[in-house]
Amino acid sequence: MARNGSGADMGGRIASLDVLRGVAILGTFGTNVWAFTHPRGVTGFLADFGSGAGDTATALLQMITNGKFLGLLSIMFGIGLAIQHRSAVRRGQRWPGWYLWRSALLLFEGLLHYVLVFEFDVLMFYAVVSVLVAYLVGRGPRVQVAWMAVLGAVNLAVVGLITLALLTGGTTIGDPGFVLTTDSWWGGVRARVEYFAVFRAEGFLVLPLSGLLFLAGVRLFQAGALEDSARGARIQRRLVVWGLGLGVPLNVTTTLAGGDWFAVDRYVCAPLVAFGLLGAITALVNRMRAEPGPVRRGVTAVGRSAMSCYIGQNLLASALCYPWGLGLAQRWGHLGPWFTGAVWLLVAALLVVGASWWMRRFPRGPVETVWDWAYRAPRRRSVAA
Repeated sequence: MARNGSGADMGGRIASLDVLRGVAILGTFGTNVWAFTHPRGVTGFLADFGSGAGDTATALLQMITNGKFLGLLSIMFGIGLAIQHRSAVRRGQRWPGWYLWRSALLLFEGLLHYVLVFEFDVLMFYAVVSVLVAYLVGRGPRVQVAWMAVLGAVNLAVVGLITLALLTGGTTIGDPGFVLTTDSWWGGVRARVEYFAVFRAEGFLVLPLSGLLFLAGVRLFQAGALEDSARGARIQRRLVVWGLGLGVPLNVTTTLAGGDWFAVDRYVCAPLVAFGLLGAITALVNRMRAEPGPVRRGVTAVGRSAMSCYIGQNLLASALCYPWGLGLAQRWGHLGPWFTGAVWLLVAALLVVGASWWMRRFPRGPVETVWDWAYRAPRRRSVAA
């Protein structure tokens, strides 16, 4: 498949876009999988994660994915919003207009995903942030940068307060104070409803960070960061130097420093690394041969059906690990990183193979198909009326 100088294929689709989405989805599961595979379930994972419990090797393995791919996913949502805004402007459509209906659908989908499937859903918060950014995407660079500065300052202030409280013993991160049973699927649903405030707390905490990353995605897209061009290459190099050259050493330092630096590690260092990943992956894809190989085709298929794969990976992991499914976590969770890595690899392989099979036969993923129908339904009724 030939590409033009902007980094898009001749059909107009940006070559690195779906690869970045696919990597973000698979990488995000690299964080979530630790919750599924803990022998004591989600509450056991919460009791250990961020508290410094566990050995150094496990902490470093968790560091590889912790917050980075979620940050990349947030940046990709911002890029997607910028693409939709550009498309609406070209068609002469009012903005945000029907995009707000898209945000409402995302909020509803995220709520269903949280209640029925997974405690740490991010779609609900992305829906909230997308409304704010929708009103900023068409504003000038000064307005966008000013909002980014404010949101960044709020995030640093929150992180600073949390870190200070942890260092002085004013608070702890660890045992949530209850046990979430996964013996039955319905029991998990009831627990997620009962402890809604607990499981949703982090999402509200990082709303400023999510807004910052959304707007950063908008600014990077508008600046040409995904282009296969001279200006695109310059931006990609800067992202790699700052994101990986500075972010990775800082991330290792805060990880080894222990649980007191949890907030800095997850909400400052990890997003910085996410920008480096964006630059490195884009540069790599832009330099690959035009015709993708099987691995790239598979990751691209995951990216094209990102919503389906995001929900699907949590469904698969639940069925594999929880007692109401195969119950593998109780039997093999004591193996630690070996078992966790095996579950990630199995689910990732199933997603890549399944998404590749589906996308060869259908233009959209299964969830995306339902989403498209729901998004267009009121517009069709409006036109008919």
